[in-house]
Amino acid sequence: MKCFMFPGQPLAVGDNLPDDADANHIRKLVCDRTGFDLESFNWLGKGSTDSTGLQLYGVAMSLYRLRRLQREGVRPDFVAEHSMGIYPALAACGSISEEAAIDLTWRVGECMARFGAAREYLFGCVTGLTLEPLLAIAGNHRIFMANYNTSRMFLLSGERHQIEEAMLEALDAGAFSAKTFPCDAPLHTPLMEEVEEDLRAIFADYRYGEPTCRLLDHFNQDYLTAADMYDFLYLELLRPVYWEKSYRALRAAGAGVFIEVGAGDALRKYNRWIDSELNP
Repeated sequence: MKCFMFPGQPLAVGDNLPDDADANHIRKLVCDRTGFDLESFNWLGKGSTDSTGLQLYGVAMSLYRLRRLQREGVRPDFVAEHSMGIYPALAACGSISEEAAIDLTWRVGECMARFGAAREYLFGCVTGLTLEPLLAIAGNHRIFMANYNTSRMFLLSGERHQIEEAMLEALDAGAFSAKTFPCDAPLHTPLMEEVEEDLRAIFADYRYGEPTCRLLDHFNQDYLTAADMYDFLYLELLRPVYWEKSYRALRAAGAGVFIEVGAGDALRKYNRWIDSELNP
């Protein structure tokens, strides 16, 4: 059985959208609805942040690749999402339209940009440490675990100086790598509760159809229904992403072919790492 995997925000622009009818349609949708020009990677008019632009680039790549798979007659039995990949994942399940996926990405991105205007936040990506010492480091610096990607690859989220200090401690503790990446807001942490009212108002503006295939809830490895969407969309911005647990659950449920539908190949790399531990 096939699983479509939808990655979250890319950390940088990779491949551009091709020059074909589907890509041009996606470009126009993004530009018309948000004022962001994917071709030049610039905002037209007032504009927003680079992080919001990267989120729109990510959702555009996912929607384009989803269209190409659908044209080839490839359909998923399961859909899994990572962070901001939830919005194109919902489109893949028929729960929302392409337009709604773009709108949600933009509006949530704008909300995070406003939230982060008064403080500086970073993601910290740590590779090589196991969970226990990393949890201790997070506690030492009052930051949060944001992504549990593999047994030795994690993302942390928090204020700039605290993340920077934590990355130094992670390297001292034996991490292979400890890198920082800019972000507008402390995504996947309880700090996002500060904008609960704004976020819930965004999610209340949309109607969510029943998913046409199994859409995994990465919190408990169950499957989402239309009735779950409003709360899940808010809570997934406050809670960590549990990718390793999700991948193992999908494998156990019978998924054997995993197709990354979006920019880059981060999820495939995580899967290979997890597989190497399942089958040493």
